[in-house]
Amino acid sequence: MSFSTVSALSPLDGRYAAKLAALRPLMSEQGYMHRRVQVEVAWFIALSDCGFAEFKPLTGGARKYLMGLVSHFSEADALAIKDIEKTTNHDVKAVEYWIKSKFEARPELLAAAEFVHFACTSEDINNTSHALQIQAARDTVVLPAIDGLIAKLREMAHQFADVSMLSRTHGQTASPTTVGKEIANVAVRLTKARAQIAAVQLLGKMNGAVGNYNAHLAAWPEFDWEAFSRKVVETPAPLGLGLSFQPYSIQIEPHDYMAELFDAVARVNTILVDFSRDIWGYVSLGYFKQRLKKGEIGSSTMPHKVNPIDFENAEGNLGLANAVLRHLSEKLPISRWQRDLTDSTVLRNIGVAFGYATLAYASLATGLGKLEINQEALADDLEASWEVLAEPIQTVMRRFGVQGAYEQLKEVTRGKTVTAEALHGLIRSLAIPEEEKTRLLAMTPASYTGKATELARRI
Repeated sequence: MSFSTVSALSPLDGRYAAKLAALRPLMSEQGYMHRRVQVEVAWFIALSDCGFAEFKPLTGGARKYLMGLVSHFSEADALAIKDIEKTTNHDVKAVEYWIKSKFEARPELLAAAEFVHFACTSEDINNTSHALQIQAARDTVVLPAIDGLIAKLREMAHQFADVSMLSRTHGQTASPTTVGKEIANVAVRLTKARAQIAAVQLLGKMNGAVGNYNAHLAAWPEFDWEAFSRKVVETPAPLGLGLSFQPYSIQIEPHDYMAELFDAVARVNTILVDFSRDIWGYVSLGYFKQRLKKGEIGSSTMPHKVNPIDFENAEGNLGLANAVLRHLSEKLPISRWQRDLTDSTVLRNIGVAFGYATLAYASLATGLGKLEINQEALADDLEASWEVLAEPIQTVMRRFGVQGAYEQLKEVTRGKTVTAEALHGLIRSLAIPEEEKTRLLAMTPASYTGKATELARRI
């Protein structure tokens, strides 16, 4: 069978392939190889500037050529590395051999070829490569998608700030709010959670087989290898890697920062599952309509249906993303003694987690773009729910010392159909100041929204 999107095992590379075009170059195996080449080249060039008699500083032409191996890395290059791996059966060694193969027509580089991957363990290359992949995916795909959702929610919060809506606590009618305020709640939660994703420091270590610079010091005992490693890790690209330095590790970087990051992304996703379900419910209640798309079908047998599929798709993909993210965050910080390989295959699924999350964010953005407020349904729901004014009436009664205020309102409202006339009759009979009666008589379910409008406009 020839490979195509319809024969892909994963829907990320099949049905949804086009929607993940921005993520694929970063988190695919080709993206992983690309970052490994970047790390090897950065280490190699930096070594040439250490002042070692055995490795003179590289010429400008050589540096430019090496940087070109990184900037022009292609699918053909990735396939060439995979071909070498068929012999080595070791993916990092295949990258090393590929780089050395590019030196064959360049005597200056060929003479220094043994300094490629010098004193490095594979994990020096892998952990920094994963960090670079995560950095690119977080900063250019994940965070911009979340930012787009926050911006849309803020816009909707302001647009619908004064559109009254019946609340439902425990599924029952409750004190009214506004559509904008309920959307503002989500925007505020997402903003805080988004900041936690952005704040996670992405770490890299380059300290040898068990984290002690053993091989490095065997070669040059007097050289400050830790300072050199820190410089390579922390210097911004292209001269370095632009990561935060991890000074203590076993063979692998401990992955605690990854767990922190994945937990933060999962928290955003959990907020969005909550939101997706709420919007699904509001569509079901008729509070929102969905703009129609020409030619689109909601059911194979029921022609009338316009399903909230974008929010359902988002919820499903958010669940898949979180299942992978939580396994990553629970598993990756655990390694037997100084190294085992259980993290290696798991790490290759970071792109899967980000892929499902990215799909979900796109579905939510599409769904939000289709929503239209249904003012009539909102108004009808409020007009049929005068019982929600039992709260302000009994609260004013309590202010003026009316005994049993709560109990009186409970008697006339709990589990009953309450009309405006019945409440107005009760208000007129109360032993409270006339101006308070007038204020309560003017109140409607639609006007009883507290600071909801102000809160929605404030974000």
